[in-house]
Amino acid sequence: MPVIAPMPAARPARIPNQRDGADESAAAGTTVDHLTETYRAHYRSLLGLAALLLDDTASCEDVVQEAFIRVHSARKRVRDPEKTLAYLRQTVVNLSRSALRRRILGLKLLSKPMPDMASAEEGAYDLLERDSLIRAMKGLQRRQREVLVLRYFSDMTEAQVAETLGISLGSVKAYGSRGIAALRIAMEEPV
Repeated sequence: MPVIAPMPAARPARIPNQRDGADESAAAGTTVDHLTETYRAHYRSLLGLAALLLDDTASCEDVVQEAFIRVHSARKRVRDPEKTLAYLRQTVVNLSRSALRRRILGLKLLSKPMPDMASAEEGAYDLLERDSLIRAMKGLQRRQREVLVLRYFSDMTEAQVAETLGISLGSVKAYGSRGIAALRIAMEEPV
């Protein structure tokens, strides 16, 4: 016989007091209209951000779409609409990390060897990899690559990069300068 749980008691209505200095729009969070406008304005730049962190277009599109879905679901928690883009960037970076982790785990668990013949997608990607900058970026440490992509591709300030990645401003500067130095060395090496 199924068990029927009792209904929770209704909460009394909240009475605002003088400490509630915030207006109603801030309490409501990011609106769907604002998120739609953010999608229209920044979808391509977020797709480019994911493309520099991942290695195939399909995964990049999935990551960016998933980021918008998650921000839409949590839009009430983003109280300041001006921070929606920063929240989206951070979500794209985190989802890109997760996608790379899943791939690494999948490769470790793969029991059969991969076939010697490359697929059409791999062949197309190999053509794009010939660009020396992309190869050099792939040679960087994960944090260095993330800092350089956010700083120079997304045109963020060092403080914004620090906030997005959750690291200190000094760490952003250190990862950035070491990453640029590593890129210079990699770009000067003969191919």
